[in-house]
Amino acid sequence: MSTAKSPAIEGEKPPVALIAGPTASGKSDLAVRLALNHEAKGLGAVVINADSAQVYADLRVLSARPTEEEMRGVPHRLFGQWDGAVACSAADWAAAARGEIAGAHSAGALPILVGGTGLYLRTLLDGIAPVPPIDPAVRAAVRGMAVADAYAALLSEDPDRATVLAPGDTTRVARALEVVRSTGRPLAHWQSVRDGGIGDAVALKALVLTADRDWLAERCDRRFAAMVDGGAAEEVEALLTRELDPALPVMRAIGVREIAGWLAGSATRDEAITAGQLATRQYAKRQATWFRHQPPGEWARAQAQDFAKDNGFDTNLLDSLLT
Repeated sequence: MSTAKSPAIEGEKPPVALIAGPTASGKSDLAVRLALNHEAKGLGAVVINADSAQVYADLRVLSARPTEEEMRGVPHRLFGQWDGAVACSAADWAAAARGEIAGAHSAGALPILVGGTGLYLRTLLDGIAPVPPIDPAVRAAVRGMAVADAYAALLSEDPDRATVLAPGDTTRVARALEVVRSTGRPLAHWQSVRDGGIGDAVALKALVLTADRDWLAERCDRRFAAMVDGGAAEEVEALLTRELDPALPVMRAIGVREIAGWLAGSATRDEAITAGQLATRQYAKRQATWFRHQPPGEWARAQAQDFAKDNGFDTNLLDSLLT
């Protein structure tokens, strides 16, 4: 991902703060603390969501969206903005985030991105491959092929891409094949040209939270159990009554399938909680791996803690995001 150093002269590049890391690592609480610290200096701040689950209005509980109390009066943007019936792509979110960042800058406020969805952040900072719209007829033909046949065709039409994909990866094989057939160019060509990234146009101060595995696992488990106690079942029940496409992101969010099984009688409440806790821990592990390897080396790292508590809070973290 692209990055930019803080400007030596005010106004050289507008500032953007970023707090990233795995789920349950305390990002939201730290973002609020940073905003309040900024406001205490007479400056405005806005927290902008960069989590792919928290964008959906239907997932207030299961996405751990900050409550009004947790927001502590700090303006929050792009939380619960999408209806679950509409998939929010990385490009959709990045376009909205660019608008919120520009709005914050126009108001003289510091935009604080907070979230753990690496694809969102990469799209916002680096831009997105400008793949032209796929011909509907080509898409229908490709998506109607057995994955073995699609992979064989890809080996012939885009062998470089085929060799880096698993033959059984239905989604990626189909995507690569429809791109080369519809555009006449392989996916790698489009990915080599990216549009819309803001990484070189802002003074980015980024902090990635890291966490002890056992500490994070305990927080994941405790939080999911609290979600079930706090209305997650009712949230899933409301989703199920909408009869949405099961392939939509909101229906594939962690906890939805597990709790749906409990509601349907195929699992007990305890089994649903255990399964949801496991899925959350596995997701946190994937996020931690991504943030360990993908962001630029100059992004600061810090050990996660309970940022909601004043006791033992390291205020130096705030200074590192403001200087």
